[in-house]
Amino acid sequence: MICPSCGVNKDKVIDSRAADQGKVIRRRRECQACRKRFTTRELIETSTRLTVIKRDGSRVPYDRQNLLSGLEKACYKRPVSTESLTRLVDEVEEDVFRRYDREVEAIELGRSLAQRLKNLDHVAYVRFASVYKQFRDLDDFLEEVREVLESTDDESPTQGFLFQ
Repeated sequence: MICPSCGVNKDKVIDSRAADQGKVIRRRRECQACRKRFTTRELIETSTRLTVIKRDGSRVPYDRQNLLSGLEKACYKRPVSTESLTRLVDEVEEDVFRRYDREVEAIELGRSLAQRLKNLDHVAYVRFASVYKQFRDLDDFLEEVREVLESTDDESPTQGFLFQ
């Protein structure tokens, strides 16, 4: 592994343990050059690669990082932890790999992410939905906000209000 601090490819593993219900191996490493410590995570590589069918009909290999980066953009400056986003992507991945063998439409991935994000943070959900649902104008945006407000029965103290 290349050290994130100094860039040298010489380290030793200090500790290894299972994480995320045994789906991931977490390794604590120490760089031999600068003595800085860092953590790596090893995921099981799926034998069947999943292809994502984009809206324009093109096909691209599934990339977990694309899901995470979309969620990170939607959650920018929101009180949502990276661990929560990782868990959310884990849930979506588990569902998608269980339901689809070779190909999945991007819209299905977006729908699955949006449903879970809605429960996590309303503002981030509306941001994500604006891209996923391709809002054309402000009316589309306001309609989605109204739907979120109507679907929220209890007042969640961690999420606050979209509009007051």
